[in-house]
Amino acid sequence: MAHYEHLPIYKKTLELAIFMENCVKGFSRYHKYTLGADMRNSARELVTLVINANSRRDKIPFLTELRDKSEGMKLLIVLGKETRVFKSFSQFQTAASLAVEVSRQSEGWLKSQTAQRPESRHA
Repeated sequence: MAHYEHLPIYKKTLELAIFMENCVKGFSRYHKYTLGADMRNSARELVTLVINANSRRDKIPFLTELRDKSEGMKLLIVLGKETRVFKSFSQFQTAASLAVEVSRQSEGWLKSQTAQRPESRHA
């Protein structure tokens, strides 16, 4: 099993997942079990995708999914802001900046993997 604890993206996705768990605790009952559940599940899924991508030889499918899911996480956070589920603007701001950082890192990791992949145009 590949080690992943040292990866900056792992640390950032874990930080996002923990932050979202704590944020959702303060949501109203309605939002806690709808949008909040989606946020928590999405954040945990990002951590799992980092672990899976790191342990695979062909990382590109997992990194593509990680990139797409991180964009989905950003959307959930914006929906949370618009529906006023966050206790404060700073709580939204922290969640958004963590999600943006995960998205940026996932895009960079994906680009580095596609640059390393040998092109086989003569198949």
